[in-house]
Amino acid sequence: MCISSLYKLKFHLRNWVVWLICAQLALLPALSSTAFAFGKFTVSDEKELGRKFSIMIKSRLPIIEDPEVKGYVREIVARLIAVAPPQPFEFDVNVLRSDQINAFCSPGGHLFVFTGLILAMENESEVAGVMAHELAHGTQRHIAGSIERSQLIGLASVLLALGGMFMGKDARGAGVATPLAVGQAAMLNYSRQDESEADQVGLNYLVKAGYAAQGMPGAFAIIRRDQSRTSSGIPSYLSTHPDVTSRITDMSSRVSSMPADVQNRKDANRKFLHIQTLVRAKYSDPTSALRFFELDRKNPEYLNLMGKGILYSRLNKVGEANQAFEAAIKAGPQEPLVWREAGIFQYRKGGPGSSEKAKEYLGKAVRMNPNDYLARFYNALILGETGFLSDAESEFREVLRYLPEDEEVHYFYGRLLGMQGKNFDAYLHLAYSSLYSNDKEQTKANRDRVERYATTQAQRMALEKFDAVYKERKEYW
Repeated sequence: MCISSLYKLKFHLRNWVVWLICAQLALLPALSSTAFAFGKFTVSDEKELGRKFSIMIKSRLPIIEDPEVKGYVREIVARLIAVAPPQPFEFDVNVLRSDQINAFCSPGGHLFVFTGLILAMENESEVAGVMAHELAHGTQRHIAGSIERSQLIGLASVLLALGGMFMGKDARGAGVATPLAVGQAAMLNYSRQDESEADQVGLNYLVKAGYAAQGMPGAFAIIRRDQSRTSSGIPSYLSTHPDVTSRITDMSSRVSSMPADVQNRKDANRKFLHIQTLVRAKYSDPTSALRFFELDRKNPEYLNLMGKGILYSRLNKVGEANQAFEAAIKAGPQEPLVWREAGIFQYRKGGPGSSEKAKEYLGKAVRMNPNDYLARFYNALILGETGFLSDAESEFREVLRYLPEDEEVHYFYGRLLGMQGKNFDAYLHLAYSSLYSNDKEQTKANRDRVERYATTQAQRMALEKFDAVYKERKEYW
């Protein structure tokens, strides 16, 4: 979602400097006992490193949990992975809230896409092109090879180096680079050969997956153009080497030698435009986003109206938001996303008639798209508030099955359980909520309450499971 992102986002880019300092000062003593045998960085080592790095990212940076946005990026990656050779690990994909035009693949198949990348691209194949390049770094195990060749021994040192590699020098606008992180990152930087191989292999993935082949060189050209206009950071695969132009030329040459039917593929951008509208309206600067929707002629009318509604809601312009959403419904009555966002607005707005409208709109959204788990979350809230507690519980459980790390879902599910006197389960979900919102003090307090109510063997096992997740997360706070 994150369901609370419109009004409760707690982690901003300024926290990156805190994160890297914590990595430098806190991780080293905590993890120094874990070491890799020099020259023998195994697949098991890579999986463990990737898992730890993913936890570290999630514990310090704002993750977008909106199932529409997250699911869209995961669909692109799944389509690319389907044409790649079998891999020794599963690939996991997450979206980071940041205006950087960036993406990266950490060891063990953990891919992160920045919202700035989604907004900067003009076609779906360009987003897929960047992801194909990053996926190729993962399938070819480029970082694993760099670790084997480097002098970095120990999990803490490698984690710190990865932080510098992926976000230190590539986040100059946020001022996050520390000398140690960047210095160690230099040991892991992709070589020119790595970049060339990722270009070639990634382009193969892109074409085999059915995307427009021009997506990869087109994406790189957009990123290069953005860098010439701004001082924002760009991905290491464009900033590390001076031959970016020749690489784009080489990729374009490869595309021009492909069969005509491949060269002439067209982008199916309908879903891309929906996701881009959501990202722009919910997670970018509201003033510039509103100006975009007022001037845009590329999007269907209902998308620009929906975007305006979301933005007016963010700006507390309730009347304008209501008008925009009602106009969006008229312009796109068959679009479940429009019904969902209009329903969420009505639920949050409150007042006479809003609850009934929220129920109606969200119900339509769920009927049109049963896999819209954000709509189902709000439907669960309404069920609970109107006394249908059993139905609300069932809906919350289904939403959590799809969004197991969403703080708001755990929070409101915990409250619902507490209303029914189910104290152990209530505090357990409240503990998960504070854990996934990275609230150190509240997590400890909720965890202690869970322990007081753990009387059965099943409850003690559930507490042990929570403690295992808690232990890993708090290492990075």
